[in-house]
Amino acid sequence: MASFFRKQIAAKLGEALQHSEDAFIPALTAVPVLKKQNAADFKLSVSTLRMNGILPTSGDVQLQAENLATQLKQDSVLEHIFADRGAIHFKVNNKLLVQKLLEPFGKGEDEKFGLSSDLFDTLKRGTTLVEYSSPNIAKKFHAGHLRSTIIGNFIANLKQSLGNNVIRMNYLGDWGMQFGLLGAGFGQFGCQEKLKESPLQHLFEVYVRVNKEAEHNEGLKEAARDFFRQLEQHESQALSLWQQLREITVKEYQHVYKRLGVHFDIYSGESFHQNQAQEVVQQLQSRGLLTKSKKGTGVVDLSPDRDMGSLCTVVRSDGTTLYITRDLAAAVDRKEKYNFDEMIYVTDKSQSNHFQQLFQVLLAMGHSWADRCHHVPFGLVQGMKTRTGEVVFLEDVLDEARARMLQNMSQSKTTKEMNNPEDTAEKVGISALIVQDFKGPLQSDYKFDWDRMLQAQGDTGVFLQYTHARLCSLIQRNDGLEAATFESSVLIEQACIAILQHLLRYDEILYQSAQDLQPKHLVNFLLKLCHLVASAHRELPVKGSPQHVAQARFRLFSAACSVLANGMRILGITPVDKM
Repeated sequence: MASFFRKQIAAKLGEALQHSEDAFIPALTAVPVLKKQNAADFKLSVSTLRMNGILPTSGDVQLQAENLATQLKQDSVLEHIFADRGAIHFKVNNKLLVQKLLEPFGKGEDEKFGLSSDLFDTLKRGTTLVEYSSPNIAKKFHAGHLRSTIIGNFIANLKQSLGNNVIRMNYLGDWGMQFGLLGAGFGQFGCQEKLKESPLQHLFEVYVRVNKEAEHNEGLKEAARDFFRQLEQHESQALSLWQQLREITVKEYQHVYKRLGVHFDIYSGESFHQNQAQEVVQQLQSRGLLTKSKKGTGVVDLSPDRDMGSLCTVVRSDGTTLYITRDLAAAVDRKEKYNFDEMIYVTDKSQSNHFQQLFQVLLAMGHSWADRCHHVPFGLVQGMKTRTGEVVFLEDVLDEARARMLQNMSQSKTTKEMNNPEDTAEKVGISALIVQDFKGPLQSDYKFDWDRMLQAQGDTGVFLQYTHARLCSLIQRNDGLEAATFESSVLIEQACIAILQHLLRYDEILYQSAQDLQPKHLVNFLLKLCHLVASAHRELPVKGSPQHVAQARFRLFSAACSVLANGMRILGITPVDKM
């Protein structure tokens, strides 16, 4: 594994520079695989050593690199050490590279590969609460909620794979004035029969109609405010309707989550914190943080000079609470209940200011743990349409992805016979959606493109699934070749070494992902692995090779298949073994 080589290199550097080996391990990076043969496997930037105070900051960087390289002697592990462009490069013994990287796959440790790296020693482990998806009750699952759902799922999977205790929370928008509108609207336009037949479609129609009516109907607006007041005062009729609509919606959502392969430990919501929200208002008042504005609303002054330049409104003029008030109450309640070490909110970037204010108010209230709360913002998806036109609901997108993928598979000459082609098409279609979403920085908006997303040969989720299925087929066709030991000396071809050099980077990729919570690192790593596997598959046949060669190549392809599958699962993709 990569950590074995990092330790060997760090020991040499520690001895030469009289520093702890631990100082060098995070600074050593595996060299990305290029088209031409890699001259080195690891490199260490001299600038990093200067920045960390290990080397003097004055003097020529290249000269420092050359001087240090001459102090480091090659041995049976490191067969070449040289300086180039202000960095020291290390080439490891190829036979040892093969042996150390493929060893774990003969011991049934496939799923642990890359996860016990020294790099993770600096990461704080503990309880991580991730709040994601969080759609609004009584509305069909909008396609816009797809990003929050799959990004939050990735973060939860990543944290869990790195040893954190993860709490997956869905914080439903089940309270507030929009529910007042729906409650008042359902009284006028709702129908219990239609609610049974098509629950969310009917509620969506009611919500659209009541919103349109309320634009020019003051009486309806007042009825909505009145319904919300009834809810806040726990009047039984209003609460009974609210409870019915909430239960129906959660049941419908769970069907969509099942299709996406997403699950939650807790379904929470704004409604859980209505009483606590009033307690938050009292706490703000007792701390002298609550001020009345000219409009009669309750505000917290967040401006550095307390000149009312930056206000956060926490109470309406009629005394009812707002979304942020309930978010404050929810954060305090979660800390008391789950004692999390960090809490991550996944929403679109338009809510960045909301979370900035939320964390500032929590700190002003004396909650120092608010420093360990983070918002992961993401951009918008543009042009997400089905054949019937503009998309409103996520199920329409999932249905379309499955239908298009099924059509592509039926037209492909390489498609294998399978028991349930619809299920395979569904999984591959969802992987295509996920990879298209994850390829770039999360904060960027991106243009949705059906044709590009579903290509089998491009950098797509379909290509990931195709490669995985191809590797599974190779493993099944050569059943019985797996051996406890193999001859590492026979894997000498560049196509083989390139895969292993790429696998050296796996723990670094997970480490980088854990630091910035961006899935693009892992997606691009897996896509590159698939390209390298495709080349090796052409050049290194298993069938027809001498047994000792076939066994070694079988081990190589099995290892690639395991890492690909593990990485896909962290991304939230269910690997298919036939397509």
